[in-house]
Amino acid sequence: MTKSAFTKPFTQQEAIPEAGIERAVEVMRGGRLHRYNTLAGETAEAALLEQEYAAYMGQRYCLACTSGGYALHIALKAAGIEPGEPVLSNAFTLAPVPGAIDNAGGKPVLVEINPDYCVDLAHLEVMMQQSKARFFMLSHMRGHIADMDAVLALCQQYQVTLIEDCAHTMGASWNGKKSGTFGKVACFSTQTYKHLNSGEGGLLTTDDDEIMARAIIYSGSYMLFERNGTLPPVGVFDDIKLDTPNYSGRMDNLRASILRAQLPQLDENSARWNLRYHALENRLRQNSQIQLPERSAAETFVGSSLQFRVKDLSPSQVEAFIAGCATRGVELKWFGGIEPQGFTSRYDSWRYIEDSQRLPQTLDILATTFDLRIPLTFSIEDMGTIGGIIDDEARSAALD
Repeated sequence: MTKSAFTKPFTQQEAIPEAGIERAVEVMRGGRLHRYNTLAGETAEAALLEQEYAAYMGQRYCLACTSGGYALHIALKAAGIEPGEPVLSNAFTLAPVPGAIDNAGGKPVLVEINPDYCVDLAHLEVMMQQSKARFFMLSHMRGHIADMDAVLALCQQYQVTLIEDCAHTMGASWNGKKSGTFGKVACFSTQTYKHLNSGEGGLLTTDDDEIMARAIIYSGSYMLFERNGTLPPVGVFDDIKLDTPNYSGRMDNLRASILRAQLPQLDENSARWNLRYHALENRLRQNSQIQLPERSAAETFVGSSLQFRVKDLSPSQVEAFIAGCATRGVELKWFGGIEPQGFTSRYDSWRYIEDSQRLPQTLDILATTFDLRIPLTFSIEDMGTIGGIIDDEARSAALD
């Protein structure tokens, strides 16, 4: 019997809204792509994006950057990291997070995760005690939000500064409070597979005057910082502008114009992602071998991807499962592989990290953890087809 197949690409995003395309063309025709290349009385697209995203987040300040990873790097620098300092981060994350810590001169210290893909709070407390770290870069990996009340309590108890990596939680919240408003600084990505798409790009938000002033100078303001969209009191810059190096990580007006058109649609698109997520989740729950994470009632997430485990698969069965899904057009990522593949890597492949830790709980969870994107170009009916293929292939792999 011929097995059904799925034929839509998992990498296809929706088109940029027409308003964004029109504005981008206007920017290109005007030739003023650099954020500080403005006419008298003109506000740059990058500055307007900063104003609008800060308002969306309910934060005082926003800085538009070249990437989410760059935002993470300067967040640590602006918060005052010293060379060689330990920085805590959950072990289930993507390579740019420890990369940003390393780039800022810090030493990544990894923390176990729990079966629901969030940071393990008990191990976090142990590592706070052992490392004496002053910073915790919490990665809301794949949109899974930890108990933020408990995280904040630990940070306050051990006097740890929280920096949030919200690459996958733009538009999400915990107990009605937006993800990215819990820590001293938050960083967002606008890379193609994130919730706003400019190909590459990032946003940094904070309510702290000095952190924002340093971040602006780090980004490369060339003493034109008063043209930024959200600005601390100018006097805050008096020493910072002379003591802070220029790392040249500004966003350009072209990308900002594309993002501005998408921002008003973010909440609506988040709801669309969640309809697809729940349709796929409901289909996968028909197979008792498939384990899905439990979501807290306090968490309002954005289901732009889905993670699951398949119980009791051996390494050879894992390979057969991935291959079987791929043959039928369903592209799964596997977080248990020793060798990095594409965007996916396991923490122990980042061998530049000194004093590499062994985190058995994380390794056990990731050994059979699979991940797939949920593009908005897929219909809700597509989710049933994809779920059926995963169900079939999981049963087939378990019999091999």
